Amino acid sequence: MEENIKGIPILFENNICILLNKPYGLPVQGGKGVKNSLDSILTEEISPRPLLVHRLDRDTSGLILVAKNKEAARFFSALLTGGTLKKDQEIIKQYLGVCFGVPKPSQGLIKLDLENKDSQTIYRLVSSGTLTASNQGVSSLFPLQVSLLELELITGRMHQIRRHLSHIGHPLLGDDKYGDFSLNRQLRKNICLRQMLLHSSRLIIPPSPKLPKGLDVHAPLPDYFSRFLEGLTCCTHFQ
Repeated sequence: MEENIKGIPILFENNICILLNKPYGLPVQGGKGVKNSLDSILTEEISPRPLLVHRLDRDTSGLILVAKNKEAARFFSALLTGGTLKKDQEIIKQYLGVCFGVPKPSQGLIKLDLENKDSQTIYRLVSSGTLTASNQGVSSLFPLQVSLLELELITGRMHQIRRHLSHIGHPLLGDDKYGDFSLNRQLRKNICLRQMLLHSSRLIIPPSPKLPKGLDVHAPLPDYFSRFLEGLTCCTHFQ
């Protein structure tokens, strides 16, 4: 098995799927003004071309699954959307994200209809910490309280996690669409944070005839994400 496809790490591969660790900034599909995408890379590098069965935002890093044939694509699409499958057959999709402030309670369910459709995200506080700036006194925002959250999608609407966290007053750091724009400017200026801190970290697929042992795959954090967490002080960990 190859270790990567044009620098994109392969985390798992078998006869029906490939799981990749998509980097920040790479669109999954092409479109207006998009010269390079995950889909185009797969088309160039693998024959027959793997099929996309779900999406990640351009600015979200981490696990993405592609199917090797149409039958496998139908199978994974049914799991990812829920369909008519039983609860214990559904895929679990977990993310790690850093948000502004400390959500209370420390775990819960965010429910907010998006596009007139039911949308639900589970969150759990993993840790919280204080972010300090290199140039003290430059901004009254620092020191800044932030939190590392584990997030699980129950539904999968467009930009769901980003919109849900913004709705409860704890936007993701670096989110230039739904986040705190003033805060993001200060983060770029004071600590050179230019990426959104949201990472698709884990994918759990239950056993089935197509996958007798199931799958439980983790995606390592990008370097910029790890460095950010290492720079936090007064970190409080939760179980």
